[in-house]
Amino acid sequence: MIDITALASGSTGNSYHITDGKTPLLLECGIPWKCIQQGLGYATSQIAGCLVSHEHQDHAKAAHDTMRAGIDIYTSQGTIDTLGIEGHRMHAVTAKRQFALGSWVILPFDTQHDAKEPLGFLLASENGGKLLYATDTYYIRYRFSGLTHLMIECNYAADILQDNVQRGKVATALKNRLLESHFSLGHFKDFLAANDLTKVREIWLLHLSDDNSDAERFVREVQAVTGKPVYVAGNG
Repeated sequence: MIDITALASGSTGNSYHITDGKTPLLLECGIPWKCIQQGLGYATSQIAGCLVSHEHQDHAKAAHDTMRAGIDIYTSQGTIDTLGIEGHRMHAVTAKRQFALGSWVILPFDTQHDAKEPLGFLLASENGGKLLYATDTYYIRYRFSGLTHLMIECNYAADILQDNVQRGKVATALKNRLLESHFSLGHFKDFLAANDLTKVREIWLLHLSDDNSDAERFVREVQAVTGKPVYVAGNG
């Protein structure tokens, strides 16, 4: 069974703890290391690694301190180059080339974002659980089978965003960036419809916009189309 803890999710910082009961991992380190420690009750010594999707600070802010704490980071070479962080605990991984980390087999895949080489991750546990993690992307081109847990960005709803633009609350330039770099509620539901959800036990909505989302509505609509338990990762 996979257990998920959201330490922070949103434009100010993202970090999640997952475990299959054997190998605990961090997904992202986009909040101060001391906040990660506090969120985990200072029980960080068993963390086997940290997967980082891309170089933006709300996902990689604590990369250096995470490595200093003895935790290896796995991310793309493009992310490493942009961060400018080196060391024996920094590992480059490549889209569509799987690697093993403890009891997990991890398959990185390319995502669509305004970053150097962004990645999503498919994590398969030896206990049979299969978790899909994807954030900061406006499109997921792949289809997946046998998923048990979904952790996917659901940043905005198109109608809320458009209303905010019309009221002058959101600039047109920001709207255009969101459309080209983040996953909307509509995209989320399209993705769900295109994939086999038979084995899914939990769906987590990540990285909700402070201004352009509605958590209760998002949960209601995703539950309506899936019949699965849906959770919102709290904003960081």
